[in-house]
Order: sequence, then structure tokens, then C-alpha cells
Amino acid sequence: MLRSKSVKVISESAKSKLNFPFQLLPLLLAALLLWAPGIIHGQSSASLTPGPKPPDIAAGWKPWIGEYGWPPPSMPMSEVEVVSEKDGYIVWLKRDDGSDGIRYQVGDKFPVRGSSPSVHGLRVGRSGQRELVEGDVVTVKSTPDFDARAQVLIKPVRPVAELRADALAASPPHEDSTFRKPELVELATLDPAIHLDIRYATTNDFLGTPVYTQARAFMQRPAAEALVRALHKLQPLGYGLLIHDAYRPWYVTKIFWDATPPEGKIFVADPSQGSRHNRGCAVDLTLYDLATGKPIEMPGTYDEMSPRSFPDYPGGTSLQRWHRDLLRRAMESEGFTVYEHEWWHFDYKDWHEYPILNIKFEDLHSGQGLASAQ
Repeated sequence: MLRSKSVKVISESAKSKLNFPFQLLPLLLAALLLWAPGIIHGQSSASLTPGPKPPDIAAGWKPWIGEYGWPPPSMPMSEVEVVSEKDGYIVWLKRDDGSDGIRYQVGDKFPVRGSSPSVHGLRVGRSGQRELVEGDVVTVKSTPDFDARAQVLIKPVRPVAELRADALAASPPHEDSTFRKPELVELATLDPAIHLDIRYATTNDFLGTPVYTQARAFMQRPAAEALVRALHKLQPLGYGLLIHDAYRPWYVTKIFWDATPPEGKIFVADPSQGSRHNRGCAVDLTLYDLATGKPIEMPGTYDEMSPRSFPDYPGGTSLQRWHRDLLRRAMESEGFTVYEHEWWHFDYKDWHEYPILNIKFEDLHSGQGLASAQ
């Protein structure tokens, strides 16, 4: 039998107290207009999270998480082993790089116990390197730890000084389209929670030598404003944005392309087509902890030319993948799209409306955030 619900009777005197004060309507409408953009532009901070935040694993385990045998000195890619963590278990993944793409097969797994491994085929070899032992097969860990001080390097095809001279003497591809007028904004002026770590202005980049003349970051105004909105969604969750790169002069794109061997060219833009970085509508970034200022750990390191850079890479730890996905959800909620080969690279939706630019950083000055050529 259905229970009848009690009904609360409101007296006439009480009803009179509920009369709406219409003189407050203009104020309420104004408040709604201020609040509505958060709904219009995308998700709220709480709805950005990709499920419950998983716990971190013991620090002693972290150096063992990674790839063993990549790039393979004497074995096919199909024999690469990935040591990862998921839901409190250490999980072995075997990567198969076939003609139809990369696949991962789940192998052994065991609960994470203790502060660091002492069994399960993981050991420190005679050279001091971490090794994975399977019967008579020994593979060495080849990917860097998250806190490694040196960037993953490639050997440039030619000396960078020669490539720079050639790139500065070259011209960007001709474009016939009608574009918006560029309006580059310096990101560091927009919000103090935007931090910079411009690797290409240091020796800690994939070429091992500075390419930028100044450690600065610019984007077209609409893209920069969208970036700030994404930041404001992340701040209540305890995160800020750490920028590695944004607008990139075209000549630098040419240096990267000419320096990179064929097997790494999926990670660099073809200068004959121009880059979305060249148009001021792409940004390379990660999260940092607002409380400590420290960068957040991700499944792979910035500019790493390996499958760990892919946005759907299944390795790493549960918490690292959670943070990677949180960054992606925040950026996508404001009109950015992640690049299929790099979890840190995001393109703004209007990139095609801006021309390829080749203005050097030293030729840009910034007033109230707006950058223009001198």
C-alpha cells in the first residue's frame, strides 16, 4: 500500500511573507548573467574530474614504472614491456606495434605491497640501471623518471647552428586565404597562476641547446582568454597551468623539422604546412600543484618521443593518467583539442583563422598583455 504524503498547509499570514520582492529582479538578473558564462562555456570545476581521484603509489615504486626495451637496440617493438599501475596493482603490458596500430596486451599483475619491489623480475643491474628479467631475457628501463633533470634528447641530423642559419634565411609558405588580424597576448600577464617553463629557451629541450632567444609565451587573444577560463576551472581543484610553449615563430618550426630524424617526425610539424603554434593558437602545457608549485606527474615527460606521449597511453600510474585526463577535460571544455600524439599539446578551435607568423620574440613588446611587432 502506498503511504500518503503529509501536506504542509501555509497560512495566509505566511503566504504574505512569500511575496516576491520584484524590486530585486534587476539585481538577480545581473547576477544570473555573471554566473551563466560558466555554464555556457563548459563544465564546472567539479564535473571536470575524470572519476574519483585515485591514491598515489609509494615513492619507492615510481622509478620502476616505465618502458623496458624502448627504443629497442636489437629487438622489435613488439617485445617492449611496460610496467604500469592500475587500481593498486602493478600491471605488465606488452606492446605490439603492428600494421594496424599499437596494441597493448595485459600480462602479469600483482598488488602493490611495501615501499619498493624486491621480486617479480625487477632488479637493479650491475650498471646501476633498472632491469626487467623474464627467464633469460633482460631488458633495461629506457624511459626517464618523471623528475629526471635532463630532457629526452635526439641527435640532430645536422648541427643546430647550421639549421638556424638556414631557417632564418628561409620564408614561410605563401597563404592566399583571408585571415583575422593577429592579436598576440603575453600569457604571463593574464593571471599569476599561469607559470612558465619555456624549455626551448634552455638546454633542457629535445635538441639539448636553446632555440628561443627569450623565455616568453604568447597566444592569440581569444585562445588566451579561453586558456584563462580553463585555468579558473582548475584552480578550485588545486591546480595551476604550467606553460612550456605557445606561439612559435615559423623559423623555429623549420629548425625542429630539419633536425629530427624520420622516425621522430610525427612529433614535429612540417614547415611547408606551418604549425598551429606558428598561428598563435596552440599551447604546450601541464598542471602544477597550487600549494607547492611543483609540476604534476604525468604518464610521460614533456617532448618525449615515445608512445608514452600519446593521450590514450595506458601505462603510468592511475594518478598520473587521472591528472592527464583532467588537463584534457579542462582544455576541451574551453574549445581546445588535444593533439593525437602529445598529451601536452592543445590546439584552439579557431586556429585556421590566423596566418602563419614568423616574428621573433625579441621583436615583440608587450603592453597590458598585448604583444605587437616593434
